[in-house]
Amino acid sequence: MKNFGMPVGPATLADEVGIDVVSHVASFLSNADLGVRMEGGDISLMQNMIGKGWLGKKSGQGFYSYNGKKKTINSDVKAYLKEFSSRDLGLKEKEIQDRMVSRFVNEAVKCLEDEIIADPVVGDIGLVFGTGFAPFRGGPFRYLDTVGVDKYCDLMNGFAEKYGPQFEPCQLLKDHAASGKKFHG
Repeated sequence: MKNFGMPVGPATLADEVGIDVVSHVASFLSNADLGVRMEGGDISLMQNMIGKGWLGKKSGQGFYSYNGKKKTINSDVKAYLKEFSSRDLGLKEKEIQDRMVSRFVNEAVKCLEDEIIADPVVGDIGLVFGTGFAPFRGGPFRYLDTVGVDKYCDLMNGFAEKYGPQFEPCQLLKDHAASGKKFHG
């Protein structure tokens, strides 16, 4: 995700925040009444890591092992993760990035749709400064306008067909794609 422009990748972020905290948030979201949007992951992976004491940086072990300022991939976790892989999907870096970012972007648009945020500018600023969304991309709404909302909606629909309904674009994203409307004037 760093090659996409995020300040850190998801494993580093989880280790920094704490596997226990990430697991709690994932559990909360998967049990919230948010529909299939929050499905698609196996949160038992992190729950088992907690059981093994792999809490991330604060415990010295997480996805990485920490020795002072030095961090290396945790070989125990690497072996453990193989238990969760049923098959190698052979994904290229771009598809991995798109799969991760598409759900993030869809949630941003869903926040606009549900009037949680006032407008795309607020969403872009909040997500760049609040979550570290790739700053040079201008935020998720500017990113959609740059890529093309219709193309992005097609990408997500393809993911939904291939990987499941958690990738289905929200209605506002579909509406913008159908009308050719951009999020920023």
